[in-house]
Amino acid sequence: MKRRDFVKTAAAGFSLASAYRKLFPQKTDSPSTLYWVKNIPDDPFYQANHFHAGIDTLLQSMAQDGLAFYRGSQQSKVGPLGLIAPDDIVLIKVNAQWKFRGCTNSDLVRGLIARILDHPQGFRGEVIIVENGQGRGSLNCDTYAAYGNHEVHANANDESHSFLYLQRQLFDDPRVSTFLLDGISGRFIADDDHVTNGYRRFENVSYPCFTSAAGNRVELKDGIWNGSGHDQNLKLINVPVLKHHDVNGSEITAALKHFYGLVSMADGQVPFRHYDGLGESCGKMVVSVRTPVLNIIDAIWVSYKSITGYPLDATCRVNQLLASQDPVALDYWAAKYILYPINLNFRHHPDFPNIDRWLTAARDTINDRQGILNRGAGIQVGQVTKDENLMRVVTAEASS
Repeated sequence: MKRRDFVKTAAAGFSLASAYRKLFPQKTDSPSTLYWVKNIPDDPFYQANHFHAGIDTLLQSMAQDGLAFYRGSQQSKVGPLGLIAPDDIVLIKVNAQWKFRGCTNSDLVRGLIARILDHPQGFRGEVIIVENGQGRGSLNCDTYAAYGNHEVHANANDESHSFLYLQRQLFDDPRVSTFLLDGISGRFIADDDHVTNGYRRFENVSYPCFTSAAGNRVELKDGIWNGSGHDQNLKLINVPVLKHHDVNGSEITAALKHFYGLVSMADGQVPFRHYDGLGESCGKMVVSVRTPVLNIIDAIWVSYKSITGYPLDATCRVNQLLASQDPVALDYWAAKYILYPINLNFRHHPDFPNIDRWLTAARDTINDRQGILNRGAGIQVGQVTKDENLMRVVTAEASS
């Protein structure tokens, strides 16, 4: 898509967003805005770089609605309460336990990284693509488990464009790195150990601590270790692929379930997490370990019949994104209005008892701990919700 064509179609989308600014009336107690981008082109890139029509439409829609992606002095798309500052360390949590369409779309991640690096006031921090595939993960999208081969099959228009390919070849920039957590998930470290790569326990969950390629000491719950204390320039962006998960378990994977790729399953809590404690575990990670400044559900391809994203006829190209700072509202809406309509499988509907159970538990865990409001980090949501009447949806079209 040429730039002039994208600008024209994006403008049409933003006009449509204004027309549908409130699918539901804004209430004074309504904390949860969702940003829904539709009709992303099959070939999403425009200009001679990595800009992605879906990501750019999302960020423009957020900015027009008062949620700036960039933090800095006030100017277009930049605000003092924006999400990403020039010196932030940004973790992009992807699904890389699987490959094919069972992992996060790497074209989408490419576009997101491009916009972080393109910060209007210059980006001096680091972007780190992370995943804990619990021993089966691969940021090269060549995992053997469930496929029987080590072939590279990224979820991208070009299946060779794995997360490692983005880092090493497409960007080839010292500000972009990767860290696969599988190799450190069985090592537990003390609170005063700021050198060893490993995990710390917190209540009945756990979180990673590691030193990045650029030398930044990431300790997920506390921040960036500076040698004597923790700086709070650590930002987490959660980018799960929307898909079927299993029967009589979580039923779907979306924003909350995606946190199972940050905890260590070697911490002794596996029986509880699968699945009676799913909502509590993921809710606790969100509210007490690290709240994502943004959750972006990848619905470019939706794997509606297979956790593995394979065979390909078990998947459907939807070309949508759905984003929010409220992961509970996000999962509810994505399940009901994106995944469920594909084949009307009620097990994917948020009112299905298995899903409703963990959604409710996650909501209650988060809200009982005073919610996730953190204006210092750009998080504008307080209490989370699975009540549609407390959701506000901003819709934009990425193409005409």
